[in-house]
Amino acid sequence: MHEPSPILTVSAASCRFDVSPPALTRLLSREPRRILRAVENVSFTVERGTTFSIVGESGCGKSTLARMVVGLQRPTEGALHFHDIRRADGSFGPPRVQMIFQDPYASLNPRWRVGDVIAEPIRELKLRPDEAAVTRRVGDLLETVGLSRADAERYPHAFSGGQRQRISIARALATEADFLVCDEPTSALDVSVQAQILNLMVRLQKELGLTYLFISHNLSVVRHMSDRLAIMYLGRFVESGEAEAIFSRPSHPYTRLLLDTIPDVERPNRERRPMSGEVPSPIAPPSGCAFHPRCPIAVPDCSVTAPLLRSLDDRLIACHRAS
Repeated sequence: MHEPSPILTVSAASCRFDVSPPALTRLLSREPRRILRAVENVSFTVERGTTFSIVGESGCGKSTLARMVVGLQRPTEGALHFHDIRRADGSFGPPRVQMIFQDPYASLNPRWRVGDVIAEPIRELKLRPDEAAVTRRVGDLLETVGLSRADAERYPHAFSGGQRQRISIARALATEADFLVCDEPTSALDVSVQAQILNLMVRLQKELGLTYLFISHNLSVVRHMSDRLAIMYLGRFVESGEAEAIFSRPSHPYTRLLLDTIPDVERPNRERRPMSGEVPSPIAPPSGCAFHPRCPIAVPDCSVTAPLLRSLDDRLIACHRAS
């Protein structure tokens, strides 16, 4: 395992989309521009060889942030910086970054054999000297993720969802990636298969020294994976810190409500406070704290002043009431 050192630093990153009607329509109706604030002023650092997880409900900006990290979406403001590292092959430079997508059924080309799907990045990046070496590498990767070399000759439709996600992981590793962005990689899978994929990812991280940015809405999945954790609501981080500290002592009311959704076998009848309301529109967010319309402990000041992230004990938190 590598000594802890930053591999990614995100500084005050924001991503906004102009969803206004055409200019002539706005002129005739006298409507202002409509700006969707998908990610707003987010900062964090990911240490090499660790898992940094981002959790929140659908529509909170997690996937947009993931696309920003892999370069599929440019930030409107702020910066994302990958630090130079000593790669697994001995070279020195920025980490190789790859993404594991949410839907294993849509992320693989159905017309290509699995061997060609995995071999494509190896050929494009010229990571092996000849075709025989490429074929050996593909077989090695399939065995690494728990499949067989013979599976290279089959098509994606012949595999289950869990097996397809293993193929997706093999394809990401084919680039000799150091940093994997995992956008809800198990949400489309059965619970038992989820556990298998998560255990595979934990094993690969230990063996290969991988770094994960793990995106999820499922806190029980995140607890199995994470070193550090950030809770995201309507484009902003509301609480972040060491994962186990947040799970054992949640401070933000939104974090507490999310944790209440996790089934507890030992205390099935425990008192739980249900989540009320819907996530507000990122086009017209509430004034003050964005969570205040759904917050069980909100006070009048919460609807007026937006809380800033501040240090509280062992974490950062954005809440007027937290202490």
